[in-house]
Amino acid sequence: RTLLTLAIETSCDDTSVAVLETDVRRKKNAKQGSHAILHYHEKATADNTAYRGIHPVTSLESHQTNLAQLVKMAMSKLPKAIPKGTTAIRTRSGQIMRRPDFIAVTRGPGMWSNLSAGLDTAKGLAVAWDIPLIGVHHMAAHALTPRLASALVIGDVERPVTPEPNFPFLSVLVSGGHSLIILTTGVFEHEILASTSDTAIGETLDKIARLIVPKQMIDECGHIMYARLMERFAFPNGADDYEYTPPKNRGEEMNKRPTAWGWGYQPPLGVSKGGPFQWDKKSNKLSKEPRAAGDVSEEERRDMAREAMRVTFEHLATRVVLALRSIKSEKPKAFNKIRTVVLSGGVASNQYLRHLLSSFLASRGFSGLQLVSPPVKFCTDNAAMIAWAGIEMYNAGHRESALGSLAVRKWPLD
Repeated sequence: RTLLTLAIETSCDDTSVAVLETDVRRKKNAKQGSHAILHYHEKATADNTAYRGIHPVTSLESHQTNLAQLVKMAMSKLPKAIPKGTTAIRTRSGQIMRRPDFIAVTRGPGMWSNLSAGLDTAKGLAVAWDIPLIGVHHMAAHALTPRLASALVIGDVERPVTPEPNFPFLSVLVSGGHSLIILTTGVFEHEILASTSDTAIGETLDKIARLIVPKQMIDECGHIMYARLMERFAFPNGADDYEYTPPKNRGEEMNKRPTAWGWGYQPPLGVSKGGPFQWDKKSNKLSKEPRAAGDVSEEERRDMAREAMRVTFEHLATRVVLALRSIKSEKPKAFNKIRTVVLSGGVASNQYLRHLLSSFLASRGFSGLQLVSPPVKFCTDNAAMIAWAGIEMYNAGHRESALGSLAVRKWPLD
């Protein structure tokens, strides 16, 4: 029997709904494995362009406008209730559809009112269909997303018998609201090794982008994903524009690299005592350094963008290396089992970050570790990852969350 869930994600400004079915046998003689089919996955993003940032009320109104319609569409994509013994639901159009086994929903962390919009809808569905409700930790879902990608059935591509990567692995979770490096040893087991002490990396990049990217590009882009816009501006030819050589040692890491324009960005300094993996408060200084006002040429702005991303991403890379070295010295048995570094979250969609981090890890003696990121469409907030995390939780024995559970604005992963 397969496992079917309907999932809802409303933690920030994206309203997303998904229908996911797992353990699907594509052939009569296929081994039972990690095959999964995404029957439905859509999202609507609030229009916050007028504010050049996320406006809480506008985002909440977008959830209230779009969520019910997305759920209605998702119901029409549920599998037909054909297998004998399947519990069915009848749609208004008269179709007999299979009832989900449970509802998965983001419970936190995130914006409280926005989370509540999704959670309340999920509770209503769970009560109406008399099925369990599973509240999912948003960042845990990001960490598990590559396992979803490995399981999805795409044409005739063979999928692994069990989801990949296998536990344990190092998770680098980077987004507009979070910067975390964690040791993931299981579905529920996450140990935080580093976190931001001030501003998350995604928010910092957005601030930099608003200063550097030409105003006309920002005005015409039609969205507020300014960090993504800055990547496109900095590297118009994609990977062909990458010119990156990792620093040879810690001394080079901390030096300001001069540019042809006479300026350079000072790398953020790391805390070395009492919290060796914390982000230093100077990380936010990058957003104040670019002198991008006035008559700065487009060529110089492009170099500013490239250097700002390099310094920001190298700072992240140094923290990843410190985390790996810490695990190696303090938990050698766990380190010897690690084969993968997972890079996930909205910032993980940045292709230059993937390139830089891979090069940096190899230069520090970690070339044997595989750097894995989800497809770009699964890096930003989405309900597919919530569905998958819910299924992983369900299979691990967590069968239900209390119907009286509330949204959690701040929710430590460990």
